Amino acid sequence: MADSAPQTEGKTDTGDTAGPGGGRRDAGPGLFIGRLFGVPVFVSPSWFLVAIVVTIMFEGQVNGVVSRPASFAVAFTYAVLLYGSVFVHELSHAVTALRLGLPVRHVTLHILGGETSIEREAPTPGREFLIAFAGPLVNLVLAGLGVLAHLLLPLPPVGLLLVDALTFANLLVGLFNLLPGLPLDGGRLVRAAVWKFTGRSRNGAVFAGWVGRGVAVLCLLAGAFIATYRIDGTGGAGFGWLGLLWSALIASFIWVGAGQAIRAERVRDRIPLLDARRLARRATLVTAETPVSEAVRRAHHDHSGALVVVDGDGRPRGLVNEKAVQATPEQRRPWISIGDLSRGLEPDLTLPADLTGEDLIAALRRAPASEYLLLDTDGRVYGVLVAADVDRAFAGV
Repeated sequence: MADSAPQTEGKTDTGDTAGPGGGRRDAGPGLFIGRLFGVPVFVSPSWFLVAIVVTIMFEGQVNGVVSRPASFAVAFTYAVLLYGSVFVHELSHAVTALRLGLPVRHVTLHILGGETSIEREAPTPGREFLIAFAGPLVNLVLAGLGVLAHLLLPLPPVGLLLVDALTFANLLVGLFNLLPGLPLDGGRLVRAAVWKFTGRSRNGAVFAGWVGRGVAVLCLLAGAFIATYRIDGTGGAGFGWLGLLWSALIASFIWVGAGQAIRAERVRDRIPLLDARRLARRATLVTAETPVSEAVRRAHHDHSGALVVVDGDGRPRGLVNEKAVQATPEQRRPWISIGDLSRGLEPDLTLPADLTGEDLIAALRRAPASEYLLLDTDGRVYGVLVAADVDRAFAGV
């Protein structure tokens, strides 16, 4: 199972991702099952597929201790307990983040383990380290408790089988997530270390991202080796195609996550260059009763790229959606008022024209929309900021 340590926008792993929680059953990345510490918990439909696969695979071992059909029930119990360990891993990320003052969006269990989506990036390398290390540490502690249970408790055969299997699984998940590459927890530990050494979080993220790509390649090669390895000298096959498929899935997860981390830093480099004034489109002011055809004619005459609806006193009242205008047939434009294609000006859709960088991004995130009205320092309309233009600036177009 794979696990990724927490990030600003979220992450994926065999145990983690965090985010803020509310009090209602918000839509999320799966089936909502409840809240812990105020954090919404979701189960992706893909988890049920994995539960079935784990049950079928583990039933072969259980059948040597318990006869069918009870062996299937025990195997399914193992699948649930296995993901219980993953959930505790994710929850440890979430709780640590909350204790350090970082809001958590949600925790999700899915086909590759789990994900903890955290609202903001850790402000210091020390906090980044603590949040990332919390998950693997919990798995290693659970593995240690499993060893103690095996040695000290008089367990029945079924109990012993479950304890041993879960001990091995927690040890594997804990060690795997400590591999030194993003998006795994170990990659976030590397990021924190490089960040501490260089003083720049970007350096740590890029370095750990490239290491993560190397880890992905090694996982794929290891899977290929295990798939063809002979367990004994009599020709007994190893894990075969299933092991190869699973390793390829894990490798692709790590490769994609590492690539996303590297790209995210490249995007972050562009944030300081964002300037609302530079990205703004010149706006033509029209009243709501103006026919669409006349409004478009005026915009062409003014060489503007946006339309703002104003009242009789020239005060802005609405923003015209560019796509709505484009979707209106030419022959109908003289008979449709531009106000019918406009959106009322909500408070968060009016922004100062001087916004730049992180402040501009934060303002757009507060109220996602296609257009925003920009006002100059004297209260006059400066222009219109179109979200698509900001996206192109991010992409470097």
